[in-house]
Amino acid sequence: MRAPPEQELFRDNVRAFVEAEIAPHVTAWDEAGTFPRALYRRAAQLGLLGLGYPEAYGGTPADTWFRLIATEEIARAGSGGLMASLFSHNIGLPPIVAHASDALKQRVIPPVLAGEKIAALAITEPSGGSDVARIRCRARRDGGHWVIDGEKTFITSGVRADWITLAVRTGEDAAQRGAAGISLIAVPGDAPGLARSPLDKMGWWCSDTAQLHFDACRVPLDHLIGEENAGFRMIMENFNGERLLMSAGALAFAQVCHDEALDWARQRQTFGAALVSHQVTRHKLMDMRMRLASTRAWLDALITRLEAHDTGPDWIAELCLLKNHATQTMQWCADAAVQILGGMGYMRGTKSERIYREVKVMMIGGGAEEIMKELAARQWQI
Repeated sequence: MRAPPEQELFRDNVRAFVEAEIAPHVTAWDEAGTFPRALYRRAAQLGLLGLGYPEAYGGTPADTWFRLIATEEIARAGSGGLMASLFSHNIGLPPIVAHASDALKQRVIPPVLAGEKIAALAITEPSGGSDVARIRCRARRDGGHWVIDGEKTFITSGVRADWITLAVRTGEDAAQRGAAGISLIAVPGDAPGLARSPLDKMGWWCSDTAQLHFDACRVPLDHLIGEENAGFRMIMENFNGERLLMSAGALAFAQVCHDEALDWARQRQTFGAALVSHQVTRHKLMDMRMRLASTRAWLDALITRLEAHDTGPDWIAELCLLKNHATQTMQWCADAAVQILGGMGYMRGTKSERIYREVKVMMIGGGAEEIMKELAARQWQI
């Protein structure tokens, strides 16, 4: 089915942006472990950062299909680290958009969507990641401030984030209240008592990842997002959006691996013939296409249901399993692509090599495979 003209035009514009301003530099950025902060402004000028956000805050109203297109085109550069950091606001801002006070929204959202500030989400702690109800980072009231103590780890954009949507434990008896004692607070990057330590990773090299340290960190009381002790549900809602975007990203990177492998197989000569002329290579490519097609169909079906507001327990269960299926597709395609590329697939600078290193974080971040299966089973009451 042919896409609407406005979607095709949008795709062309994003593709031109990626080809001109990202693809030529992404390998150097990966090796440097960072990318220019100016890229946020350029992405904002194209409306990429504000895609799907309210116009009142500088956003560009758009449905999920436009976000899918943006994900597919930016993935063509072959860097998950770039995508993770450039769009870290897509997991940091939604709770603020949905639940913060008008004053806090006006302070935080417009500069982020304009590419002037960077937003991040901080949930995971050194003591555990997936069990959100057991977080230990604590916030207590002291006059007109929250005083925060604790640590967060594996935080994307954690080094240079200007705003951190932070999950904390609140209330006098918070230690005994599990999920009921969780709140969200918007922490400014320059808040006194906040320190950051960069972390080294297997992949996503150009994405800064940090451990955050809160030592009597003081934040004004009005930076609370929504109601006190109501953060757990906000976090769960936010995870749904994150997992959908991660599924789309995994599919897009799997497609990149297929395309690079196919292009190489058509050019590479082995035993007097193009590599693609060998049956074993063609079969690998067909296995890749089979997995790509099944993932695409599942993703499209869930987006269609999302746009129709059909997002009950069954939708959430399928989303959890889609996240697993999409990342497994990415893993399979990355492995097959590296095998087809042979020695070149092991060389830094090829997209498949980079994606091969990056796939594991996709299978863990946003909810590990084991957690996704358990959440799906609970939604289906199995």
